[in-house]
Amino acid sequence: MDEEFVVGTWHYVLAKHAKAMCALERELGEKHGLGPSEFEVLDRIVHHDADLRIQELCEEVHLSQSALSRVVARLEKADLVTRGVCSSDRRGVFVCITEEGRARYEQARPTHMAVLKEIFSEDPALV
Repeated sequence: MDEEFVVGTWHYVLAKHAKAMCALERELGEKHGLGPSEFEVLDRIVHHDADLRIQELCEEVHLSQSALSRVVARLEKADLVTRGVCSSDRRGVFVCITEEGRARYEQARPTHMAVLKEIFSEDPALV
């Protein structure tokens, strides 16, 4: 694979990611009071349809454990998730979505999808 192609592809990925994150930050924040990381955490919990351990969630959302803890703390403060201790391993902490969290996620999901469709529809090679 040609070095110029690899670097060009990397720049493309970075540009799309930056544009998507800025748009998601603006749209999810203004319309639903969520940031992209908060939405992503809710999305992962909903798609697992089960409580997730912090360690499992950390692997899926690509955040450091301390960054994820801050996101979960914000979601918990907004009553969108709760934390619980694992009965079989007291060191393990589960994150559980609340009814309010599920409702906010469902309200925000169309906004999230609209932003992503807009960002990626700009590239005819991806359509």
